[in-house]
Amino acid sequence: MCFFVWCNRKAGTFITENKEDNRVDQRFEPLFTPWKIRDVEIKNRIVLCPMGGTSLFGWMEPNHFDKVAADFFLERARNNVGLIIPGIAPLRDTIGGRWLYKNKRMFAKLKDYMTEIHKTGAKLFVQLTAGFGRSFAITDALVLLLKNKFLGTLAKPIVDASYLCASPSELPSRWAEDVMCREITKKEIEQMIYAFAQTAKLCKEAGVDGVEVHAVHEGYLMDQFTLPYTNKRTDEYGGSFENRYRFPVEVVRAIKAECGEDYPVSLRYSVLSKTKDFCVGAMPGEEYDEVGRNMEESEKAAKYLQDAGYDMLNADNGTYDAWYWAHPPAYMPKNCNLDDVAHIKQFVDIPVVCAGRMEPDTGADAVRDGKIDGVGFARQFLTDGEWVTKLMDGRMEDIQPCICCHNACFAMAHYKGVANDEAFSDVSHMSRCALNPRTMQGHKFDIIPAAEKKKIAVIGGGVGGMETARIAALRGHKVTIYEKSDRLGGVFIAAAAPFFKEKDRELIEWYRRQVAALPIEVVYNTEIKDISTLDADEIVVATGARARSLPIPGIKRSIEAVEYLNGAEVGENVVIIGGGLTGCEIAYDLYHKGKKPVIVEMKNDLMAVRGICLANSSYLRDFFTYKKVPVYLESRVRSISDTAVVVSGPDGDVTLPADSVIVSVGYDPAPIAKKSRHVHIVGDAYSVGNLRTVVWRAWKVAEKL
Repeated sequence: MCFFVWCNRKAGTFITENKEDNRVDQRFEPLFTPWKIRDVEIKNRIVLCPMGGTSLFGWMEPNHFDKVAADFFLERARNNVGLIIPGIAPLRDTIGGRWLYKNKRMFAKLKDYMTEIHKTGAKLFVQLTAGFGRSFAITDALVLLLKNKFLGTLAKPIVDASYLCASPSELPSRWAEDVMCREITKKEIEQMIYAFAQTAKLCKEAGVDGVEVHAVHEGYLMDQFTLPYTNKRTDEYGGSFENRYRFPVEVVRAIKAECGEDYPVSLRYSVLSKTKDFCVGAMPGEEYDEVGRNMEESEKAAKYLQDAGYDMLNADNGTYDAWYWAHPPAYMPKNCNLDDVAHIKQFVDIPVVCAGRMEPDTGADAVRDGKIDGVGFARQFLTDGEWVTKLMDGRMEDIQPCICCHNACFAMAHYKGVANDEAFSDVSHMSRCALNPRTMQGHKFDIIPAAEKKKIAVIGGGVGGMETARIAALRGHKVTIYEKSDRLGGVFIAAAAPFFKEKDRELIEWYRRQVAALPIEVVYNTEIKDISTLDADEIVVATGARARSLPIPGIKRSIEAVEYLNGAEVGENVVIIGGGLTGCEIAYDLYHKGKKPVIVEMKNDLMAVRGICLANSSYLRDFFTYKKVPVYLESRVRSISDTAVVVSGPDGDVTLPADSVIVSVGYDPAPIAKKSRHVHIVGDAYSVGNLRTVVWRAWKVAEKL
């Protein structure tokens, strides 16, 4: 069998192609069969599900035809996606308050764009949203506008925070629990219903294949109307089952009245809320009392919504109070929503799509067995826009995996005392990718052949070093990596060690294959201590960071987080000093190994930093509560003995049994040389961060070499 390799410079990826057999692997054949939504035929079962920040009409800025999002979807359409559903388009601008349907020029541009989409054979639905209600991710600045009526009124022409957070009833915000969101008025509901219909009509006239109503899903505004714990209204939009579901019913009827019965209308739908209370979700497999939509009601609701006029259910689970079901982090099981979505399909006659860490082989089996009609994928399209083509060509190993980190696509952090702690640059540009800087950033990270080919020495074969070497080689440079160990991966090998990090391990293997196939020389078991010995035009230092220590009596009896992740044995009772992401993931790993972890953290909450998405952090917090893993906040370790740790906290000192102690209090950069004209520093050697900071920095450096 003849294999050959070629470099796709436009995509910046390395591709191994089998030219003798391009037939789809038999396992995945059900994914590449046609199906219909109403009279619209979709060429395959792969659905690119909506992601916040990918709207064709812009996101935080005034509505317009968004060229960056349009290019993003057109590239994926050319790579064999069946159905594309761009991210939510608010009916009314978040900033400025203009209604979508009043921008006729925007829809004229959309019409030309749909011609290009249809040339690929893909279909596209536009997702329209009523809004967020109490789930709107307010920042501290918006909290001020909500708490201070004078400032809120002053800012209203630009940002109407009260309107953005308006909910079915007066409810606590998901992001700032001391803020109450006002009740939305009937007039505002009527305006939204009218806007749904008018905007859908313009979409149809522009050649859009259908619309999706957002949403009886994820605890957004319309879903809040349907759920008992968020709808306390006493008018016709509250109380009985029919009243709670009146809003989505009136919306689809209004759309059909304007667009005709045959125009497809999908509904984003959460089968189960998986919610125990405000800000408290249910763990996989947990027995709990549902405060939102339970299965008995969902069986009835799905049929009721179908009969009202919806032509498809685009389904998963969860609310913002149980956000990890709709945006599953690595801790969630793969295909986590499939069983519930497959169950609800039995109660409707319309197509049903399932999303939520779906794996192609499992999705193909579910389609073949009639459990679902379409398989929803989202963030994998951010990491690798060509993954469907690669799947069809039998190039699975060339697919760069999404690791479910949410570091760039949804970096919405929340912890005690802080609302949505997200930089405005992230708020306004969501759905970028930690692993692929080219995603949703226009031409900011294009790979351009180097004008002068140079010898590049990269010191350190971690992710930062490998990514710098990869991009430099794609630009045409001659690259050599010097790695002090016998394998590539660096500290990320340890980070990927826990049982739930299988995608991280796949990513390491992906990098190793890319490096091996590109013209990159790797010199193993070689530690560079003096850069002057290197024969290179440019030197990239990627030597990582060193763990911080603490001046605690008995600290020598502890081990560092990396030591544990690299396989160091620990006893039954393990005290973890540091409740950041690494410390919490170690505790999670230890619990699943049958150990008894305890977390000691100085701050007033776990993972109280910017950059960790609430979907990820809330899972771990809820897990520790559910499994009764002890957590000591606002506490310090005073001393460590052979058998115990003394902790000082708000309630005084407590002695904890400790067979082992793991220190996870952060790292400091450890470059072996200073930055200069021809010396560049990347990765944690430059600034300790996450994969997003490491990868994006690597691209910036490699593009300038």
